[in-house]
Amino acid sequence: MALSKFSFPLATRIEFGEGYLTHAGAEAKKLGIKKAMVIADKGIIACGIVKPIEESLRAEHVDYVIYDQILPNPRDIHCIAGAEFAKEHQIDGMIAIGGGSSMDTAKAVGTLLTNGGNIRTWAAPAQLEHEILPLIAVPTTAGTGSEVTFDAVITDTEAHEKLNILDLKIAPKVALVDPNVLQGLPEKVMSATGVDALVHAVEAYTCKAASPITDAFALYAIDLIGANIREAVYKRTKESCRNMMLGSTMAGVAFGYSDVAGVHCIAEALGGRYDTPHGVSNAMVLSTVTEFNIPAAAEKYAEVARHLGVNTAGMTTEEAAYSCVDAMKSICADVKIPKMRDFDVINPKDFQELAEASFRNMSTPNNPREITVQDYFDLLNKAYNA
Repeated sequence: MALSKFSFPLATRIEFGEGYLTHAGAEAKKLGIKKAMVIADKGIIACGIVKPIEESLRAEHVDYVIYDQILPNPRDIHCIAGAEFAKEHQIDGMIAIGGGSSMDTAKAVGTLLTNGGNIRTWAAPAQLEHEILPLIAVPTTAGTGSEVTFDAVITDTEAHEKLNILDLKIAPKVALVDPNVLQGLPEKVMSATGVDALVHAVEAYTCKAASPITDAFALYAIDLIGANIREAVYKRTKESCRNMMLGSTMAGVAFGYSDVAGVHCIAEALGGRYDTPHGVSNAMVLSTVTEFNIPAAAEKYAEVARHLGVNTAGMTTEEAAYSCVDAMKSICADVKIPKMRDFDVINPKDFQELAEASFRNMSTPNNPREITVQDYFDLLNKAYNA
């Protein structure tokens, strides 16, 4: 293909390896952090994942305080409260531990601390005036990829919709990626976040903002996730966890430096309105939106099928492309992703408003196929009745 112009300013240093949680203190010290705000939800704290990070901070004589007001689909009100907490304790750096909720909260807190205003002030396309405080991101799922992105997705609690802060100035300085943290993850969380990572890779590869570099990250991520997600969910072997964590981080680089597309536009609308888990929201509409998009990017979806392990020998490009839909359905069924109609809170009467919210999403223009409000409405109905 003819290469178009593209930019690739990788902003986060990735440190990947078993036991790397214990590097947090040394990394904080390198960044000149004297008092860190450790951001993690109550569940992560209760299961003991934060303890080795606390021990490493104490070993390096880095003072710290813990902020635990974190919920799935992070809210603007908790980000504002976190910024006030940070000011009160005079912190000069942050360590976010968990899934996307913790890391996106940290990015938003950092935004408010150094730039003022509120979340809506800095929602894309607005650009920050100042970098956030140094941030170390420690993912505990495989996962959101938020440890390597410069995007924070925050729920506006008044409008019941999600806003994006999108700026290189919010990128974590360091990602400490330790696959050992996946060993104790519940099956449902591994399943939902694993498919979320797959969606990141597929949309990064097929969206209009893709580049040759993001394609390479995305395809390798699809290889790793497709081959390991089932074993990671049900057997939790070291190899499958290592490959899923690596695949998730690579998918994060891929979509962070290209974009997502229609699947995420719908998922974020669902999450903003109903507070549905983000990974599950993505998974519930993945095959439906993919089938819609194939006519605009058949060659790419055929390649996705091959990287998911489909033997496409003897198939036409279109046949190979559509075979990836069955591969996606198989993965979602095997790891027990619920159907949209399984959520009592999701009401088809809301689909027109959800379609409009999906269309307003900043990633809609990068969907591989032109997509309208009516298309989103039809896709919501099709996914609901699947």
